[in-house]
Amino acid sequence: METTCSRCHQTVEPGASFCPYCGLPQLVYNADAEAQESGQPGQWNQAVRDAGSIAWRPALRSTAALAIPAGVLCAFLWPEGGILGLVLMGVTAVWAVSLYMRSQQPAWITVGAGARIGLVTGILGSWTASATAAAGLYAMRYWLHQGHIFDNFWENLINRQVAQEWASMGVDAQTAATLKAILLSPAGRAAWVLCSMSFLVAVSLLFAIAGGALGARMQVRHRRRRGI
Repeated sequence: METTCSRCHQTVEPGASFCPYCGLPQLVYNADAEAQESGQPGQWNQAVRDAGSIAWRPALRSTAALAIPAGVLCAFLWPEGGILGLVLMGVTAVWAVSLYMRSQQPAWITVGAGARIGLVTGILGSWTASATAAAGLYAMRYWLHQGHIFDNFWENLINRQVAQEWASMGVDAQTAATLKAILLSPAGRAAWVLCSMSFLVAVSLLFAIAGGALGARMQVRHRRRRGI
């Protein structure tokens, strides 16, 4: 089949890459090459796993298996040993990344992907800790009828430590009495507990994200040492 050049309209031999008259490059159609390509199985529809992607189903299994028990333990550590609970949440995120790497065997994982696994670990762990602490407080007050323990602790805290701090800051007596009445009311106690729990949840998420990123970095270094 004869073709003509689009510039000079002269006849060009089939398969020629350039026009012999004006030198314009010609589009060459190779039917054999297309047949070979069409005979190979298509790869476009296969999932490509890169270092920044996460297989969330196995990742969620790993994070849930670790974050839920860690959250229950953090609920007992938060009132007095809060820093230990935060460290535990970060260590749990490092462990979750390690379990994910062992189960999926990727070549390596980015710090961002590790941080996302840590975020999910922190969400599951911190909310489990919050739910456990709330259930414990409810049981102590309404089932075991031990609410006076928390009430006495809260009244002593406000009447002694907080009142002394207000006095050292120069707060007048009338304002201090108003603030004390608000904090000692049921709504004030509930608001204080809610704010404290929200703060601990937020900080736990930060520790978990940092732990996930650190876990990914540690896994990369470990695999480099082993030559994987």
